[in-house]
Amino acid sequence: MLIEELYQLFEQYPSVQTDTRKLNPGDIFFALKGDNFNGNSFAKKAIEVGAAYAVIDEKEFEIPGKTILVEDVLASLQQLAKYHREQFEIPFLAITGSNGKTTTKELVHAVLSSTFKTYTTEGNLNNHIGIPLTILKIKKNAELAVIEMGANHQKEIAGYCLYAKPTHGLITNCGKAHLEGFGGVEGVKKGKGELYDYLRENKGTAFVMWDYDYLQEMSKGIKHIIKYGTTNADIEGSSIKSEPFLVVNITKGSACGTIHTNLVGDYNLPNVLTAVTAGKYFGVKDSVIKMAIENYSPSNSRSQLLEKGTNKIILDAYNANPSSMRLAIENLAKIDTENKVLILGAMAELGNESLQEHKDIVDLIKKHDWKAVVLVGGDFLRFDHPFSTFANSGEVKGWLKEQNFEHTHMLIKGSRSMQMEKVLDN
Repeated sequence: MLIEELYQLFEQYPSVQTDTRKLNPGDIFFALKGDNFNGNSFAKKAIEVGAAYAVIDEKEFEIPGKTILVEDVLASLQQLAKYHREQFEIPFLAITGSNGKTTTKELVHAVLSSTFKTYTTEGNLNNHIGIPLTILKIKKNAELAVIEMGANHQKEIAGYCLYAKPTHGLITNCGKAHLEGFGGVEGVKKGKGELYDYLRENKGTAFVMWDYDYLQEMSKGIKHIIKYGTTNADIEGSSIKSEPFLVVNITKGSACGTIHTNLVGDYNLPNVLTAVTAGKYFGVKDSVIKMAIENYSPSNSRSQLLEKGTNKIILDAYNANPSSMRLAIENLAKIDTENKVLILGAMAELGNESLQEHKDIVDLIKKHDWKAVVLVGGDFLRFDHPFSTFANSGEVKGWLKEQNFEHTHMLIKGSRSMQMEKVLDN
Protein backbone atom coordinates (compact mmCIF):
# COMPACT_ATOMS: atom_id res chain seq x y z
CA MET A 1 0.00 0.00 0.00
CA LEU A 2 1.22 3.49 -0.87
CA ILE A 3 1.79 5.96 1.97
CA GLU A 4 -0.80 8.27 0.39
CA GLU A 5 -3.39 5.49 0.66
CA LEU A 6 -2.35 4.68 4.21
CA TYR A 7 -2.68 8.36 5.07
CA GLN A 8 -6.25 8.40 3.76
CA LEU A 9 -7.05 5.64 6.24
CA PHE A 10 -5.22 7.56 8.97
CA GLU A 11 -7.41 10.59 8.28
CA GLN A 12 -10.45 8.40 8.93
CA TYR A 13 -8.89 6.75 12.00
CA PRO A 14 -6.41 9.35 13.29
CA SER A 15 -5.05 7.44 16.28
CA VAL A 16 -2.06 5.12 16.08
CA GLN A 17 -0.97 2.51 18.63
CA THR A 18 1.94 0.07 18.84
CA ASP A 19 0.89 -1.68 22.07
CA THR A 20 -2.32 -3.74 22.19
CA ARG A 21 -2.53 -3.12 25.96
CA LYS A 22 -3.06 0.59 25.30
CA LEU A 23 -5.22 0.20 22.21
CA ASN A 24 -8.62 1.87 21.96
CA PRO A 25 -11.40 0.95 19.50
CA GLY A 26 -10.81 2.67 16.17
CA ASP A 27 -7.01 2.87 16.50
CA ILE A 28 -4.67 1.74 13.76
CA PHE A 29 -2.26 -0.85 15.18
CA PHE A 30 1.31 -0.89 13.88
CA ALA A 31 2.85 -4.33 14.46
CA LEU A 32 6.42 -3.39 15.34
CA LYS A 33 9.15 -5.94 15.97
CA GLY A 34 11.69 -5.97 18.78
CA ASP A 35 14.56 -8.15 19.89
CA ASN A 36 12.22 -10.33 21.92
CA PHE A 37 8.83 -9.92 20.29
CA ASN A 38 7.08 -9.88 16.92
CA GLY A 39 4.21 -7.42 16.75
CA ASN A 40 2.74 -9.27 13.78
CA SER A 41 1.65 -12.01 16.14
CA PHE A 42 -0.49 -9.47 18.01
CA ALA A 43 -2.40 -8.30 14.92
CA LYS A 44 -5.29 -10.70 15.52
CA LYS A 45 -5.63 -9.57 19.14
CA ALA A 46 -5.53 -5.91 18.06
CA ILE A 47 -8.45 -6.47 15.69
CA GLU A 48 -10.37 -8.39 18.35
CA VAL A 49 -10.11 -5.50 20.82
CA GLY A 50 -11.32 -3.00 18.25
CA ALA A 51 -8.46 -1.79 16.06
CA ALA A 52 -9.72 -0.41 12.76
CA TYR A 53 -6.72 -1.92 10.97
CA ALA A 54 -3.44 -3.62 11.80
CA VAL A 55 -0.35 -2.74 9.76
CA ILE A 56 1.82 -5.86 9.36
CA ASP A 57 4.87 -6.92 7.36
CA GLU A 58 4.50 -10.73 7.44
CA LYS A 59 1.92 -12.22 5.09
CA GLU A 60 1.10 -15.21 7.31
CA PHE A 61 -0.63 -12.86 9.77
CA GLU A 62 -3.02 -11.34 7.20
CA ILE A 63 -6.69 -10.97 8.10
CA PRO A 64 -8.73 -10.12 4.99
CA GLY A 65 -10.08 -6.56 5.09
CA LYS A 66 -8.47 -5.79 8.46
CA THR A 67 -4.71 -5.93 7.92
CA ILE A 68 -2.49 -3.75 5.74
CA LEU A 69 0.59 -5.56 4.44
CA VAL A 70 3.68 -3.38 4.03
CA GLU A 71 7.35 -4.12 3.43
CA ASP A 72 8.48 -2.81 6.83
CA VAL A 73 6.14 -1.66 9.60
CA LEU A 74 8.62 0.68 11.31
CA ALA A 75 9.59 2.34 8.04
CA SER A 76 5.90 2.76 7.18
CA LEU A 77 5.23 4.35 10.57
CA GLN A 78 8.05 6.83 9.99
CA GLN A 79 6.96 7.55 6.41
CA LEU A 80 3.39 8.13 7.57
CA ALA A 81 4.69 10.57 10.18
CA LYS A 82 6.70 12.38 7.51
CA TYR A 83 3.65 12.64 5.25
CA HIS A 84 1.57 13.96 8.17
CA ARG A 85 4.30 16.45 9.07
CA GLU A 86 4.24 17.78 5.50
CA GLN A 87 0.59 18.79 5.90
CA PHE A 88 1.62 21.52 8.38
CA GLU A 89 3.21 24.91 7.82
CA ILE A 90 3.64 25.69 11.51
CA PRO A 91 6.95 25.97 13.43
CA PHE A 92 8.41 22.64 14.54
CA LEU A 93 10.96 23.13 17.32
CA ALA A 94 13.36 20.21 17.86
CA ILE A 95 15.24 19.82 21.14
CA THR A 96 18.25 17.56 21.73
CA GLY A 97 21.33 17.50 23.97
CA SER A 98 23.13 15.40 26.58
CA ASN A 99 21.42 16.81 29.68
CA GLY A 100 18.21 18.69 30.37
CA LYS A 101 16.29 17.77 27.20
CA THR A 102 13.07 16.76 28.86
CA THR A 103 13.06 19.55 31.47
CA THR A 104 13.76 22.09 28.72
CA LYS A 105 11.02 20.58 26.54
CA GLU A 106 8.52 20.72 29.39
CA LEU A 107 9.40 24.34 30.24
CA VAL A 108 9.23 25.44 26.60
CA HIS A 109 5.92 23.65 26.17
CA ALA A 110 4.53 25.25 29.33
CA VAL A 111 5.41 28.69 27.98
CA LEU A 112 4.27 28.20 24.39
CA SER A 113 1.06 26.33 25.26
CA SER A 114 0.01 29.27 27.42
CA THR A 115 -0.65 31.22 24.22
CA PHE A 116 -0.68 28.76 21.30
CA LYS A 117 -2.15 25.34 20.61
CA THR A 118 1.11 23.45 21.11
CA TYR A 119 1.75 19.73 20.74
CA THR A 120 4.81 18.10 22.25
CA THR A 121 6.55 14.83 23.04
CA GLU A 122 4.79 12.94 25.79
CA GLY A 123 7.09 11.83 28.59
CA ASN A 124 10.32 10.49 27.16
CA LEU A 125 9.05 9.24 23.76
CA ASN A 126 12.06 10.71 21.98
CA ASN A 127 13.37 7.85 19.84
CA HIS A 128 12.79 6.29 16.40
CA ILE A 129 9.36 5.08 17.50
CA GLY A 130 8.34 7.83 19.91
CA ILE A 131 9.05 10.71 17.54
CA PRO A 132 6.80 9.46 14.69
CA LEU A 133 4.09 8.65 17.25
CA THR A 134 4.40 12.19 18.60
CA ILE A 135 4.10 13.68 15.12
CA LEU A 136 1.05 11.55 14.33
CA LYS A 137 -0.73 12.91 17.44
CA ILE A 138 -0.54 16.46 16.14
CA LYS A 139 -4.02 17.65 15.14
CA LYS A 140 -5.02 20.13 12.45
CA ASN A 141 -5.59 22.85 15.08
CA ALA A 142 -1.85 22.90 15.95
CA GLU A 143 -0.05 26.24 15.98
CA LEU A 144 3.31 24.96 17.25
CA ALA A 145 5.03 21.62 17.82
CA VAL A 146 7.91 20.86 20.21
CA ILE A 147 9.74 17.60 19.48
CA GLU A 148 12.32 16.07 21.83
CA MET A 149 15.04 14.01 20.15
CA GLY A 150 17.15 11.55 22.12
CA ALA A 151 20.12 9.76 20.58
CA ASN A 152 22.90 7.38 21.59
CA HIS A 153 24.79 7.13 18.28
CA GLN A 154 25.64 9.20 15.22
CA LYS A 155 23.23 9.58 12.27
CA GLU A 156 20.28 9.15 14.65
CA ILE A 157 19.33 12.83 14.91
CA ALA A 158 19.87 13.23 11.17
CA GLY A 159 17.35 10.44 10.60
CA TYR A 160 14.77 12.02 12.91
CA CYS A 161 15.09 15.34 11.08
CA LEU A 162 14.09 13.68 7.81
CA TYR A 163 10.54 13.09 9.06
CA ALA A 164 10.23 15.74 11.81
CA LYS A 165 11.52 18.45 9.46
CA PRO A 166 12.28 21.00 12.22
CA THR A 167 12.09 24.68 11.33
CA HIS A 168 13.67 25.64 14.66
CA GLY A 169 16.00 23.78 16.97
CA LEU A 170 18.21 23.85 20.03
CA ILE A 171 20.92 21.73 21.60
CA THR A 172 20.87 22.02 25.39
CA ASN A 173 24.51 20.96 25.74
CA CYS A 174 27.00 18.27 24.73
CA GLY A 175 28.38 16.29 27.65
CA LYS A 176 29.57 12.85 28.64
CA ALA A 177 26.48 10.83 27.82
CA HIS A 178 26.12 7.66 25.72
CA LEU A 179 29.89 7.67 25.16
CA GLU A 180 29.78 4.00 24.19
CA GLY A 181 27.53 4.68 21.19
CA PHE A 182 28.94 8.07 20.20
CA GLY A 183 32.60 7.10 20.64
CA GLY A 184 33.61 9.94 22.98
CA VAL A 185 32.71 13.57 23.60
CA GLU A 186 33.65 14.68 20.08
CA GLY A 187 31.32 12.01 18.78
CA VAL A 188 28.57 13.39 21.02
CA LYS A 189 29.08 16.85 19.50
CA LYS A 190 28.99 15.44 15.99
CA GLY A 191 25.85 13.41 16.70
CA LYS A 192 23.93 16.18 18.44
CA GLY A 193 25.24 18.65 15.86
CA GLU A 194 23.26 16.83 13.18
CA LEU A 195 20.34 19.03 14.26
CA TYR A 196 22.39 22.14 13.48
CA ASP A 197 23.39 20.57 10.15
CA TYR A 198 19.74 20.18 9.21
CA LEU A 199 18.87 23.74 10.25
CA ARG A 200 21.88 25.07 8.35
CA GLU A 201 20.93 23.25 5.17
CA ASN A 202 17.23 24.16 5.41
CA LYS A 203 17.54 27.81 6.47
CA GLY A 204 16.14 27.10 9.92
CA THR A 205 16.50 29.02 13.18
CA ALA A 206 18.67 27.90 16.09
CA PHE A 207 18.37 28.94 19.73
CA VAL A 208 21.95 28.77 21.03
CA MET A 209 23.26 28.86 24.62
CA TRP A 210 25.95 31.47 23.94
CA ASP A 211 27.90 30.73 27.14
CA TYR A 212 29.07 27.47 25.57
CA ASP A 213 31.94 28.15 23.16
CA TYR A 214 31.50 24.77 21.51
CA LEU A 215 27.85 25.55 20.63
CA GLN A 216 28.96 28.87 19.14
CA GLU A 217 31.43 26.97 16.98
CA MET A 218 29.00 24.17 16.07
CA SER A 219 26.27 26.63 15.03
CA LYS A 220 28.41 28.63 12.63
CA GLY A 221 26.80 29.01 9.23
CA ILE A 222 23.21 28.86 10.49
CA LYS A 223 21.58 31.97 9.05
CA HIS A 224 19.18 32.68 11.92
CA ILE A 225 20.58 32.36 15.45
CA ILE A 226 18.86 33.55 18.64
CA LYS A 227 21.36 33.75 21.51
CA TYR A 228 20.65 33.21 25.20
CA GLY A 229 23.01 33.05 28.15
CA THR A 230 24.51 35.05 31.00
CA THR A 231 26.40 37.54 28.78
CA ASN A 232 26.66 38.70 25.14
CA ALA A 233 23.24 37.30 24.23
CA ASP A 234 19.81 38.41 23.04
CA ILE A 235 18.23 37.08 26.22
CA GLU A 236 20.36 37.27 29.36
CA GLY A 237 19.78 36.12 32.91
CA SER A 238 21.51 34.88 36.02
CA SER A 239 20.87 32.72 39.05
CA ILE A 240 20.04 34.69 42.20
CA LYS A 241 19.84 31.64 44.45
CA SER A 242 19.35 27.90 44.04
CA GLU A 243 18.27 26.60 47.44
CA PRO A 244 15.73 25.27 47.99
CA PHE A 245 14.62 26.28 44.49
CA LEU A 246 16.27 28.14 41.65
CA VAL A 247 15.47 31.86 41.36
CA VAL A 248 16.42 33.50 38.06
CA ASN A 249 16.72 37.17 37.20
CA ILE A 250 16.19 38.05 33.54
CA THR A 251 18.40 41.08 32.86
CA LYS A 252 18.16 41.60 29.09
CA GLY A 253 15.76 40.96 26.22
CA SER A 254 12.65 40.34 28.29
CA ALA A 255 10.75 42.06 31.08
CA CYS A 256 10.14 38.83 33.01
CA GLY A 257 12.25 40.12 35.89
CA THR A 258 12.67 37.68 38.76
CA ILE A 259 11.36 34.16 38.18
CA HIS A 260 10.83 31.86 41.17
CA THR A 261 11.00 28.31 39.80
CA ASN A 262 10.20 24.91 41.29
CA LEU A 263 13.49 23.53 39.93
CA VAL A 264 16.42 22.36 42.03
CA GLY A 265 19.96 23.59 41.28
CA ASP A 266 21.46 26.46 39.30
CA TYR A 267 22.35 23.94 36.57
CA ASN A 268 18.73 24.49 35.50
CA LEU A 269 19.47 28.14 34.63
CA PRO A 270 20.06 27.37 30.90
CA ASN A 271 16.75 25.46 30.78
CA VAL A 272 14.86 28.46 32.16
CA LEU A 273 16.65 30.86 29.79
CA THR A 274 15.71 28.61 26.87
CA ALA A 275 12.03 28.78 27.80
CA VAL A 276 12.16 32.56 28.16
CA THR A 277 13.93 32.87 24.82
CA ALA A 278 11.51 30.61 22.94
CA GLY A 279 8.52 32.36 24.49
CA LYS A 280 9.85 35.81 23.63
CA TYR A 281 10.74 34.76 20.08
CA PHE A 282 7.27 33.35 19.37
CA GLY A 283 5.49 36.33 20.90
CA VAL A 284 4.33 35.16 24.32
CA LYS A 285 3.82 38.07 26.73
CA ASP A 286 6.56 38.51 29.35
CA SER A 287 4.09 38.23 32.25
CA VAL A 288 2.73 34.99 30.79
CA ILE A 289 6.23 33.54 30.29
CA LYS A 290 7.04 34.28 33.94
CA MET A 291 3.78 32.73 35.17
CA ALA A 292 4.15 29.60 33.02
CA ILE A 293 7.68 28.90 34.30
CA GLU A 294 6.74 29.57 37.90
CA ASN A 295 3.76 27.21 37.65
CA TYR A 296 5.84 24.34 36.23
CA SER A 297 6.78 21.57 38.67
CA PRO A 298 9.09 18.71 37.64
CA SER A 299 7.85 15.16 37.93
CA ASN A 300 8.88 11.62 37.02
CA SER A 301 11.97 11.63 39.28
CA ARG A 302 13.61 14.56 37.49
CA SER A 303 15.18 16.95 40.00
CA GLN A 304 12.20 16.63 42.30
CA LEU A 305 12.53 18.13 45.76
CA LEU A 306 10.72 15.90 48.23
CA GLU A 307 10.22 16.61 51.92
CA LYS A 308 9.91 13.58 54.17
CA GLY A 309 9.66 14.57 57.81
CA THR A 310 12.59 16.88 58.55
CA ASN A 311 14.56 15.65 55.54
CA LYS A 312 14.82 17.22 52.08
CA ILE A 313 15.47 14.79 49.25
CA ILE A 314 16.53 15.67 45.72
CA LEU A 315 15.27 12.76 43.62
CA ASP A 316 16.97 12.84 40.21
CA ALA A 317 16.74 9.19 39.28
CA TYR A 318 15.55 9.34 35.71
CA ASN A 319 19.01 9.40 34.18
CA ALA A 320 22.68 10.00 34.93
CA ASN A 321 25.93 10.57 33.08
CA PRO A 322 29.25 12.04 34.23
CA SER A 323 28.22 15.59 33.32
CA SER A 324 24.86 15.58 35.09
CA MET A 325 26.24 13.61 38.05
CA ARG A 326 28.94 16.21 38.66
CA LEU A 327 26.47 19.08 38.51
CA ALA A 328 24.11 17.39 40.96
CA ILE A 329 26.88 16.55 43.44
CA GLU A 330 28.33 20.05 43.29
CA ASN A 331 24.88 21.54 43.76
CA LEU A 332 24.30 19.57 46.99
CA ALA A 333 27.83 20.37 48.18
CA LYS A 334 27.06 24.10 47.94
CA ILE A 335 23.97 23.92 50.14
CA ASP A 336 24.67 25.44 53.54
CA THR A 337 23.75 22.61 55.87
CA GLU A 338 25.74 20.14 57.97
CA ASN A 339 23.94 16.89 57.16
CA LYS A 340 24.32 15.90 53.52
CA VAL A 341 23.92 12.37 52.14
CA LEU A 342 24.72 11.03 48.68
CA ILE A 343 23.04 7.89 47.33
CA LEU A 344 24.33 7.40 43.81
CA GLY A 345 23.65 4.63 41.31
CA ALA A 346 26.08 3.63 38.59
CA MET A 347 26.13 5.34 35.19
CA ALA A 348 25.37 3.34 32.04
CA GLU A 349 26.45 3.39 28.38
CA LEU A 350 29.93 4.82 28.96
CA GLY A 351 31.85 2.10 27.13
CA ASN A 352 35.60 1.84 27.67
CA GLU A 353 35.61 5.06 29.67
CA SER A 354 33.11 3.80 32.25
CA LEU A 355 35.50 2.67 34.99
CA GLN A 356 37.54 5.87 34.84
CA GLU A 357 34.43 8.05 34.84
CA HIS A 358 33.19 6.32 37.99
CA LYS A 359 36.60 6.80 39.60
CA ASP A 360 36.46 10.50 38.70
CA ILE A 361 33.08 10.82 40.40
CA VAL A 362 34.51 9.22 43.55
CA ASP A 363 37.43 11.68 43.44
CA LEU A 364 34.92 14.55 43.26
CA ILE A 365 32.96 13.16 46.21
CA LYS A 366 36.14 13.03 48.29
CA LYS A 367 36.60 16.80 47.94
CA HIS A 368 33.54 17.53 50.07
CA ASP A 369 32.22 16.61 53.51
CA TRP A 370 29.25 14.24 53.73
CA LYS A 371 27.31 12.66 56.54
CA ALA A 372 27.13 9.49 54.46
CA VAL A 373 27.88 8.32 50.91
CA VAL A 374 26.35 5.22 49.34
CA LEU A 375 27.38 4.00 45.87
CA VAL A 376 25.21 1.45 44.12
CA GLY A 377 25.96 -1.17 41.49
CA GLY A 378 27.88 -1.20 38.23
CA ASP A 379 31.43 0.11 38.10
CA PHE A 380 31.18 1.62 41.58
CA LEU A 381 31.74 -1.97 42.77
CA ARG A 382 34.86 -2.57 40.68
CA PHE A 383 37.45 -0.54 42.59
CA ASP A 384 38.40 0.36 46.12
CA HIS A 385 37.06 3.51 47.77
CA PRO A 386 36.08 4.48 51.33
CA PHE A 387 32.32 4.64 50.74
CA SER A 388 29.50 2.18 51.42
CA THR A 389 28.38 0.04 48.50
CA PHE A 390 25.30 -1.98 47.64
CA ALA A 391 24.49 -4.16 44.66
CA ASN A 392 21.12 -2.55 43.89
CA SER A 393 18.62 0.08 44.98
CA GLY A 394 16.49 -2.49 46.83
CA GLU A 395 19.35 -3.15 49.26
CA VAL A 396 19.78 0.59 49.86
CA LYS A 397 16.12 0.91 50.83
CA GLY A 398 16.69 -1.34 53.81
CA TRP A 399 19.84 0.52 54.81
CA LEU A 400 18.11 3.90 54.57
CA LYS A 401 15.26 2.82 56.87
CA GLU A 402 17.78 1.88 59.56
CA GLN A 403 19.58 5.25 59.52
CA ASN A 404 16.74 7.40 60.94
CA PHE A 405 18.17 10.54 59.37
CA GLU A 406 16.82 13.86 60.61
CA HIS A 407 17.34 17.38 59.25
CA THR A 408 19.27 15.94 56.32
CA HIS A 409 19.66 16.97 52.68
CA MET A 410 19.90 13.96 50.42
CA LEU A 411 20.66 13.42 46.71
CA ILE A 412 19.41 10.23 45.06
CA LYS A 413 20.63 9.89 41.49
CA GLY A 414 21.59 7.20 38.97
CA SER A 415 21.04 5.87 35.48
CA ARG A 416 17.53 4.71 34.59
CA SER A 417 18.63 1.06 34.70
CA MET A 418 19.53 1.44 38.39
CA GLN A 419 15.93 2.39 39.33
CA MET A 420 17.16 4.55 42.19
CA GLU A 421 13.65 5.83 42.96
CA LYS A 422 13.03 2.43 44.59
CA VAL A 423 15.21 3.57 47.48
CA LEU A 424 12.20 5.60 48.62
CA ASP A 425 9.52 2.92 48.10
CA ASN A 426 7.07 2.79 51.02
